[in-house]
Amino acid sequence: MATEKDKSSGTGSPKKKKLFLIHGPVFWPSVILITALIVGTIIAGDAAESAFNAARVGITEWASWLFVIGVNVFIGFSLYFAFSKFGSIRLGGQDSEPEFSTMAWFAMLFSAGMGIGLMFFAVAEPMWHLLYPPHSEPGSTGAVRDAMGVTFLHWGLHAWAVYAIVGLALAFFAFNRKLPLSFRSVFYPLLGERINGWMGDVIDILAVLATLFGLATSLGLGASQAGAGMEYVFGLENTVALQVIIIVVVTAIAVVSVVLGIDKGVKVLSEFNIRIAALFLLFILVFGPTLYILGNFVQSTGHYLQNFASYATWTQAFEEGSFMTDWTVFYWAWWISWSPYVGMFIARISKGRTVKQFVLGVLIVPTMVTFLWMSGFGGSALYLETGGIAEIAAAVEADQTTSLFILLDQFPFSIFMSILAIILVLSFFVTSSDSGSLVIDGLTSGGKMHSPVGQRVFWASAEGGVAAILLVGGGLGALQAGAISTGLPFVLVLLFMCYSLHQGMNREYREHLSSSKEEERESYRELVQRLLSKQNKDN
Repeated sequence: MATEKDKSSGTGSPKKKKLFLIHGPVFWPSVILITALIVGTIIAGDAAESAFNAARVGITEWASWLFVIGVNVFIGFSLYFAFSKFGSIRLGGQDSEPEFSTMAWFAMLFSAGMGIGLMFFAVAEPMWHLLYPPHSEPGSTGAVRDAMGVTFLHWGLHAWAVYAIVGLALAFFAFNRKLPLSFRSVFYPLLGERINGWMGDVIDILAVLATLFGLATSLGLGASQAGAGMEYVFGLENTVALQVIIIVVVTAIAVVSVVLGIDKGVKVLSEFNIRIAALFLLFILVFGPTLYILGNFVQSTGHYLQNFASYATWTQAFEEGSFMTDWTVFYWAWWISWSPYVGMFIARISKGRTVKQFVLGVLIVPTMVTFLWMSGFGGSALYLETGGIAEIAAAVEADQTTSLFILLDQFPFSIFMSILAIILVLSFFVTSSDSGSLVIDGLTSGGKMHSPVGQRVFWASAEGGVAAILLVGGGLGALQAGAISTGLPFVLVLLFMCYSLHQGMNREYREHLSSSKEEERESYRELVQRLLSKQNKDN
């Protein structure tokens, strides 16, 4: 039987068309299921919103413990792979070199992993936790610590561990075991040749649905925040119609970017995002409460690390309330539903890096940048609120989408910075959409890294269409329900994936160790032969 290293494709021969190169057993069921949901949402009308919200609450209440266990397991496995004997394995083989510079790599993975969400929640989440702290009394010093500590929990190591473990598995099986860059490939050690049958198709279909609805949630958040910014700055009413127009325009730009590909499209936009985001953060550090921000960053990071175990395992089992279902479990489901998209995108750009470099790069750098970002914007809002300088928390409670613009209004050049914020939200919007469509395109083409332009355009357009229709049919609740519903089965997929990755790396390590020993023996034989030859000449 052929091994995974003998395979150049594990999904049969995709049917080649003029504009499409698809793997039918994944492409068509995905399209049918997505279409059915869209049609159902349109037909249900107003009832769709209540149905989506009921699904979201039901899933989070029933499965909160499972999500909490899952994300902690992903952190443990990520660190194990980095610091164990597997850390020296190089993605793509020992002679492989990175395709992108370290800075470009960080820019792309950060833009794909966090972009729109950071813009939306940087002010809104700390303010909300200040008003309704899960572990402290409102208005207390503990509430201020909670505001940043819980925010760091949601946006820190757990989120990036999900991406790290998925990206590592996809990159390893694609580049080292020579399997297609597809989710089914990571289960080869468990399923063997069965990944080429219906089991592999189901895994890839789940990955497509999780990716699409995770992205739709982010695109909906981005559209609602961009609309709020336009209302705040230009006086346009932030209606659903305006948000749909934003989605349509940005999707059109994303289509252009996805046609250009990673090097000319996603990479260029990601580096642009990072530069604008750095300028944005520098502005708040200079014109905001600088010392408070820096002190907040250091102390909140320490508070997060000191209370890591209790934060990470809290399930609200002994307290009343809906904090876990409204916040923590939603985040865990969102990151898990995003993981096929972000993980596969990170895998595509990470060839040539060692396992240790990959894991630490994905875990540490984005987490610390995220903490600094949250300290800058969320910390500034806390400073103004607790100091009685501005009432930001009440405004956030009334409308989360305006929170960033209300904060910027407290500083110089507020109009210019608000316009810049809108541009940054839209730019993150584009990079999320086009990189996501590249990923879905790969999943539905049987793991191909390059496919026809028409197929990429189709998926970029489909993402925008799903986000717009769910926004119209059920609002942000519908988008969140979609992410959580697909995140639930996928957490089980990822838990099995951790074991499968361990098995695959064990085999790779044994082969590498055997190869190294053979090279050492060959070198020793050559040395002995040279010495004997020299001795014969001397005699």
